[in-house]
Amino acid sequence: MLFFKTQIIDNKTQVFDPLRRQWVSLTPEEQVRQKMLYYLVETRKVAAGLIAVEYSIKVNNLPKRADIVVFNNLGEPQMIVECKAETVPITEKVLDQAIRYYSGLKVKYLTLTNGKSMFCYKVEDGKLEALKEFPL
Repeated sequence: MLFFKTQIIDNKTQVFDPLRRQWVSLTPEEQVRQKMLYYLVETRKVAAGLIAVEYSIKVNNLPKRADIVVFNNLGEPQMIVECKAETVPITEKVLDQAIRYYSGLKVKYLTLTNGKSMFCYKVEDGKLEALKEFPL
């Protein structure tokens, strides 16, 4: 899978997202998202077909989009990954956002990253447990 293929159109850098199979604007957040996708597929060996990017969910009847959702082989959502630009610290506010997405998707794991830091949590019986290692 070819990651990090870029082009410049109208003085704006775009990156080809191999999972969405389209060119997207290379924003600071997109750069982190692409690195995380690379990590999932190339390092953790998650099948690309089990990963959804900008996955639409409903939260309190409002449309939202999770940055990355990882599914198991049965098609059940297992993990939400919330990506932020490197300059955005991973705070309680970012965790709250992921928890809101969890309310619409009921996954087993939440991961928060800004490309420099990564925090993983297991959700069990409505409680968050911080993990020392990436769970997948």
